[in-house]
Formats: sequence, structure tokens, C-alpha cells
Amino acid sequence: MNEQKIKTYTDFVLPPSVVTRRDVSHLIRDAEWVDNEMTTAQVRAKAGSNTPTEAAISGTFAEFLEQNKLTFDGSNERSALIKQLQLLKEKVPVIHMTFAVKADAESLQKLVAWVRESIHPQAVIEVGLQPALVAGVYLRTPNKVHDLSVRALLAGRHEPLVKELEALRGN
Repeated sequence: MNEQKIKTYTDFVLPPSVVTRRDVSHLIRDAEWVDNEMTTAQVRAKAGSNTPTEAAISGTFAEFLEQNKLTFDGSNERSALIKQLQLLKEKVPVIHMTFAVKADAESLQKLVAWVRESIHPQAVIEVGLQPALVAGVYLRTPNKVHDLSVRALLAGRHEPLVKELEALRGN
């Protein structure tokens, strides 16, 4: 990590491909895997093995390191980063969204980009599926629930709709 200032989880910028808390878990898993591979390579080098091994870094993890201007070279840096990523996973703001149909990855990335811009720069979303929802979304934060479905929009407007339909039929 940066020697002038050690970054904490509150300073991290999440790449657009990190949408859910599970994606944060994947960052941790990737960091631990690379740390294990690099430690193994160091032990082999000390034992006299001449087999050079390069730990493969996933695209998302590489993007995370690049966006946060972090290095992953020293053992202490790796341990500190893994610890901070674990804290991030525990503390990251989560917004639960329930849709009627499964959302595609591109739409979720655009949605999380908007959430990070408008609500919190590290927010992630947890996606639920409720086919009975028909249209719209249920949105739940730790202290508020928003029903942005068509059903909620039409709630209490039954009589005016019936009158409009009857007017269209000519009754």
C-alpha cells in the first residue's frame, strides 16, 4: 500500500464491477489467494527453487488496486489490505432492492454507479426477486422502506381509475 499514508476501508473506491457484498467477498478471496501465492513463492525462493511464479490477479482485483493506487508487494501491505477489505465487507452500506425479474449485470452496474454518486460512494446493493411485484422496485435501507411499485402508485386510486374506464366505455 502507499507508504506515506496507509489507506483504511473508508478511503477505498470500489470499481463499478463490485455491485454486491458478495463481490466485496470476492475481492477478499482474490487478495488472500494472491497473498498465499506470493508467500509460497517467497518461501520457495528462500529454499533455493529457481521456478519463477507470478500470481495471477483477477480483473476486478487489479482494477481495485489501480483505482486506489495500491501496491500488493510486501507481506505487511498485503496483510493490512486484507484486514481493511474485511472491515469494508462488514461496514459497507447495503441497499436492498427487490425486482420482479432478474436484473442483468450491466443494469446493476449502472444502478450501483448512480447509488454511489447520489447516496454513498461505497454503497452496494443486494438484489432480491419477487415475481408478484409486476413492475417497479421495493427499496430497503437500514432505516427506511420505499415501495416504488406500480401497485403502490395505484393504491388508493381505485375509484378514479374505475370512473375513467367507465367514461371510456361510455357508461
